[in-house]
Amino acid sequence: MVLTIFGAFLLVFSGGTALAGVILMDRYAGSVQQENLLGAAAADPGQALDGPINMLLLGLDGREEGTDDTRSDTIIVLHVPSTHDQAYLISVPRDTWVTVPGYWDMKITEAFYHGNKDGGWTGGAQAVAGAINDLTGLRFNAAAIVNFDGFETIIDEMDGIEFCVETRATSEHLVIAGGQVMGIGQARRQGLHFERVRYDVGCQHLEGWQALDYVRQRKNLETNEGDYARQRHQQQLLQAMAAQATSRDVMTNLGTMDRLLRATGDALIIDTNEVKLEDFAFTMRNIRPRDMISLRTNEGWYNSAEINGVSAELLSDQSVAMFKAAANDTMAQFVLNHPDVLNED
Repeated sequence: MVLTIFGAFLLVFSGGTALAGVILMDRYAGSVQQENLLGAAAADPGQALDGPINMLLLGLDGREEGTDDTRSDTIIVLHVPSTHDQAYLISVPRDTWVTVPGYWDMKITEAFYHGNKDGGWTGGAQAVAGAINDLTGLRFNAAAIVNFDGFETIIDEMDGIEFCVETRATSEHLVIAGGQVMGIGQARRQGLHFERVRYDVGCQHLEGWQALDYVRQRKNLETNEGDYARQRHQQQLLQAMAAQATSRDVMTNLGTMDRLLRATGDALIIDTNEVKLEDFAFTMRNIRPRDMISLRTNEGWYNSAEINGVSAELLSDQSVAMFKAAANDTMAQFVLNHPDVLNED
């Protein structure tokens, strides 16, 4: 299934990017589309950012609003403790079984689908946020959605990304035919001879389309970890994007920063819960890429169950406690007590 991950939000709010970006923030803050993405799962509107911050980041399998079959295959919670000096990345497995307020029990990726049918992407995001709130008690200070084209453009505006591929993979979706990259379905329909796009282990430079494609992979991964490896790769790419955005090449080039913020603004739909965008940037100014901590849900492996004839994932007790630690601002102590939730670098 087609998906994206959400790196753009971190590019605006992470570390030095925020400091340099504040020069241009006034110019572009008004151009970023803002909607109510959180509904009843929002923290108190306009709440001062002097406590913990929880953000809901959604990557969709659709490129434009109005597509009825859009799902949220990528769901990441970004937790910043009240010290505002770290950021924890927690993925929600796409097949997690949840109760969606106003609907029924289903996989969380389906929550966006049904909310989208009733209320567009705003309705879909509210359905996902409500399901996480119902399951964990977590309330959100902000949320964001990114689309495919915008995601690729953001990476390409940074002249690509330096990324260390840790798991060999063969693309489920893209092939090379006649020297051109295209979807496998298109190549087959045209009867073209093609070769699969492959990703070998090692640090390498990726263009936007390559980065997006790699973090979509879950079926053809050499380790057979499926969605749990994909979650880890998505978090790794978030960290790599933040590192690239705060690199000297980007930070010292106002033209690149200008294009990067423009692309980010075009790609995003956000909800800052009535807090100014500039206030988020200032509050998170001290967070650097090295301060982003990647956490594992369900200890990084399947916790499957068959529910009403449907194969789904359940959050383990430890994972529910991890989300509650984000809600209660006790994440540092939780990680100290449960070091197995840390993804290895």
